Amino acid sequence: MTKRILVTGGSGFVGGSVLHHASADWDIHVCSRSVLPNVPSNVTYHQIDLCDSDKTEQLIRSVKPDAVLHIAAIANIDYSEANESEATLVNTEMTGCLARLAAEQGAKFVFCSTDNVFDGEAGSYDEGALVSPINFYGRTKVAAEVLAHESQENVVIARVALVIGLPFMGAGNSFLIKMEESLKAGKAISIPENEVRSPVDVITLAKSLLEFADNDFTGVINMAGSTRLNRYEMAKQIATKLGYSTDLVHATDSNAMKGRAPRPNDVSLNNALARDVLKTPMRELDESLDMIF
Repeated sequence: MTKRILVTGGSGFVGGSVLHHASADWDIHVCSRSVLPNVPSNVTYHQIDLCDSDKTEQLIRSVKPDAVLHIAAIANIDYSEANESEATLVNTEMTGCLARLAAEQGAKFVFCSTDNVFDGEAGSYDEGALVSPINFYGRTKVAAEVLAHESQENVVIARVALVIGLPFMGAGNSFLIKMEESLKAGKAISIPENEVRSPVDVITLAKSLLEFADNDFTGVINMAGSTRLNRYEMAKQIATKLGYSTDLVHATDSNAMKGRAPRPNDVSLNNALARDVLKTPMRELDESLDMIF
């Protein structure tokens, strides 16, 4: 039987990758506030503001999905810090509404949370670690996790690490594009050395989210790559892979940068559970970069 999946945030970096990698055998519905270019033939597009609860309810009841992949969010940490009401509405309240509506339809709910639910004091967090966000973005995601869990049992909370890659649809939110543009122009870039991450490539992430829509796993799971390193070292590795001098990559401390929301230092994630339950392999950074480029 054809599985029907509703994807939110289809115009975004991760959402675009999900649409690109979804099986042609699946009935994919995607919703976005903006117009989507080059929609695959097996995708039905719905232009909608998901913050409109009445229209969202009408959409869910008409589509009758078997699974909802909820990716849409305000992911800009600084913007969330400066616009708390909007971030709460989009990241928390909208998630709670979608989770409830998915439960009413008997649909599995797969929610993209973040590594920023942790304070960054310990690092190598597993799924059982206590959450303690230090920025407002992280707090909106923790609250959303609670609402998703309360909605039903058939829920996956995917805590997503730093996502790297190139967009499949539109410009996306890929820092790789901005980084390559700067390096190509001979401009130096400043990258936080204090921020330790376990980056996951957007291809692996998309395939994993689609796998969750079709398997029996429920609960919290870390979506992270298998390499733990700071962002400065990661940027140097990327520059080398692209054939540029690492002299253009300069180290900085994100905690010393004025006008920014707090960033946790080390929110690297332990991906042992993902490696155990998913067919999609969790890759080392070098392998991910080879696949991306």
